[in-house]
Amino acid sequence: MQLDREKAPVTVANFVAHVQIGFYNGLSFHRVRPGFMIQAGKYTAEMQGRSSSAGNVMNEADNGLSNLRGTVAMARLPDPHSATTQFFINLVDNQKLDYGTFSDGWGYAVFGHVVEGMDVVDAIAAVPARRVGRFEALPIEPVVITSAYVAEAEEASP
Repeated sequence: MQLDREKAPVTVANFVAHVQIGFYNGLSFHRVRPGFMIQAGKYTAEMQGRSSSAGNVMNEADNGLSNLRGTVAMARLPDPHSATTQFFINLVDNQKLDYGTFSDGWGYAVFGHVVEGMDVVDAIAAVPARRVGRFEALPIEPVVITSAYVAEAEEASP
């Protein structure tokens, strides 16, 4: 992924800080909705929630970035400023999630995009999923983030 520090500085700083402490290592994609998005950032393969001591992230959805195929955005609760660690990758163009278009006006803040590996994203989207308790589209076999890291080129970018 390439992150957009210029247009989403608060969101990128939050995401990078969590990557650097290993927060995402061992977490799984817990919501897989073909034709929509895949989501991760809170649950292990055993569906144990992982919490962060960082506060909520200010919604930066008004940054001019659109929820297009391959973009990465912050997941949140109904409160527009409730994002913490969960993120999703858009599988299709989802402009209905953009600032000013989404029902609450705020939308979902895009903060980067996949530059390599959309084939992997599409493979994740194709795994069989089912409803399990409150999880609407949980993969039958866990899809786990083994290791997340910040590449040197990303560290050097503004």
